[in-house]
Amino acid sequence: MSPVRVLWGLGAHATMSPVLEERVCYTATRTLSYEGAADVAAKWGSPVDDSGCHGHVQKAGARARELEQERVERALDVETRGEVVAEAGRDVRAGEFSLVIMMDGTMLRERGPDWGLKPAEIEANRVEWHELKGAILYRLHQRAETQSGRGVILEKYSVAYRGDPYEFGRRVYAEALRRGLAQAKRVYVIADGAVWIWKIVEDRFPEAIGGLDFYHGSEHLWAIAYDQFGEGNPKARAWVEPLLHQLKHGGEAGVLRTLEDLLELCAEEETHRHETTRREVKYFRSHRDHLHYQQLQAHGCPIGSGAMESTCSQLQDRFKRTGQFWTLPGEQHLMALELARRNHDWDEIWEMTMQQC
Repeated sequence: MSPVRVLWGLGAHATMSPVLEERVCYTATRTLSYEGAADVAAKWGSPVDDSGCHGHVQKAGARARELEQERVERALDVETRGEVVAEAGRDVRAGEFSLVIMMDGTMLRERGPDWGLKPAEIEANRVEWHELKGAILYRLHQRAETQSGRGVILEKYSVAYRGDPYEFGRRVYAEALRRGLAQAKRVYVIADGAVWIWKIVEDRFPEAIGGLDFYHGSEHLWAIAYDQFGEGNPKARAWVEPLLHQLKHGGEAGVLRTLEDLLELCAEEETHRHETTRREVKYFRSHRDHLHYQQLQAHGCPIGSGAMESTCSQLQDRFKRTGQFWTLPGEQHLMALELARRNHDWDEIWEMTMQQC
């Protein structure tokens, strides 16, 4: 191998130095497409086309996924979990703190098994939709406000996984251990009513204080109001707004009693009527332990999962654009790089690369 190739960090068959490859991959996570990444790379003097960007992301993303899995297993293995907990405990700057976890899901388009089948008139499974499950974690004291009153989180960490809830729960728990779960005074989980989320909470975070996203809860109350009075009827607003105020300010027990009384009235009517009311009251029953909004606010905890919704929107900006239809490896490799960047694990990928050169 020539001395120049050694100086540049090039392997025997490499065409791009690790430093340049890192820049290309970082650009790919910061732009909205591989075409955009190629345009930016050309501006800072490194011409590479979109297929070249894609190729380097796949290569580096595979390494990032490998390291991500190693971190998860290290946090969960009984022989190494103590090391992870100890590392999280070395951050003494924050002192006493609470940990907030938010979870949600968003749908991504992927190429189906019949992708590209022609002619177009043939009925086939060309496109499939799959849920990307996501979570953010942050310490409560990292939540602040701008001068205009807009909420911001100074430092947060992300988990994203396209697959079954059990594995996603493992990954969220592993990341929580890395971010101080064992040292936290309190743990809060704020999310919508998705069953899979609360099963993860029950399985992985049984001591956490749960909070049903207030906006989602209000949507379910409005559904009852419309079912009882009809959409657009002023009586619906007159019925629901006092209940929302009561729910938000410590009167959740009274709201539940009102709903139970309403359910009894519905039971006296014909069974085919007010099915929405019956369904929604059961929804609030299942979340009776997640409606203590006044308590959450007293602790400084948010009662809405807007920060998680924002993260989902950011991921959608990159992974759900017009005309994008992902292959699973393509999606996973770019996502692994995205998570490494967000979670300050980026440098580890390239340290591994330099060791292999």
